[in-house]
Amino acid sequence: MLAQLLASHAGVAWRCSFKGGQECPPSVPASAHCHGQATPLLVPLIEENWIHHPATRQLRVPSRLPIPGRAGTLRAVNSTPLGFFDSGVGGLTVVRAVQELLPAENILYLGDTARVPYGSKSPETIRQFADEDVRFLLAQGVKAVVVACNTACAHALPRLRDHYRVPILGVIEPGVEDVLADPKAERIGIIATRGTIGSHAYQHALAQRRTGLIIHGQAAPLLVPLIEENWIDHPATRQILKVYLDPLVDKGIDTLMLACTHYPLLIPVLKDLLPPGVRLVDSATTCAQHLKRELTRLNLLAPADQTGKLELYLTDLSEQFEQLARQFLKKSPGRIRRAMLDC
Repeated sequence: MLAQLLASHAGVAWRCSFKGGQECPPSVPASAHCHGQATPLLVPLIEENWIHHPATRQLRVPSRLPIPGRAGTLRAVNSTPLGFFDSGVGGLTVVRAVQELLPAENILYLGDTARVPYGSKSPETIRQFADEDVRFLLAQGVKAVVVACNTACAHALPRLRDHYRVPILGVIEPGVEDVLADPKAERIGIIATRGTIGSHAYQHALAQRRTGLIIHGQAAPLLVPLIEENWIDHPATRQILKVYLDPLVDKGIDTLMLACTHYPLLIPVLKDLLPPGVRLVDSATTCAQHLKRELTRLNLLAPADQTGKLELYLTDLSEQFEQLARQFLKKSPGRIRRAMLDC
């Protein structure tokens, strides 16, 4: 499908290799120089039918391969960790914002990396996965749960709150509250995964709280793989962002909601691309602020003299997810443990 596009890149050698430096099979000429280049962004671009888009051509980058040659006192309860979960590691942007705002809090994070992404699953499956995630966190003795996943919030949050007694917070309500805190907000743009946009969770939450708003949702399915490849400042990312943002800018938005926990990493680029008057509202910062208010109200804040620690659990361990965790946290994640969910 991409043969013509690849052939058009004159002077580029497209080579293959075997994992771990193994020798090529006898059918490969000994003179062949074989190398492999992982291209995880090509599949989502093809599925979006962006084969001939200029951004796809921007994916040419130099190869990274070498050329051959708890219980008891109130203090004890408050010292117990906060539980966070997401379908992957994107929710770590929320964790980082909470660590900056509430450095005394112990945090236990669960990334369901074995079943990522949730956005492509049915609502019932998402609710089942979210329930299993919460049960894992409660088994670790957390004092409150943060659903750091927009898709899980959109489909599962009400049911989770009905089933469990601990405080359970999401990322949608804080973002909506922050938007509506500005009385001048009238034209709201939302960028998110296709699943979140399709759920209309943000659109409904905004419309229920203030009439007269003009709301435009834009699915942006290519942003997550670009962010996870750490292509934040790549020309292809800027081109793709312009495709998603230009229709919203043309409609005169005054506020842009970043309705995916991956997207805070794009804020510097978004500020360059958007008109100066457009206000950005992201899931991570607003959720951290909302969490602080709720913990204060419930008298659950950790002791101020405590130094918060992070425990990170993933349902599937791989080098890729460890690298992503470092990228999202902006520091070493420390030891990562394998989580076994009670499915």
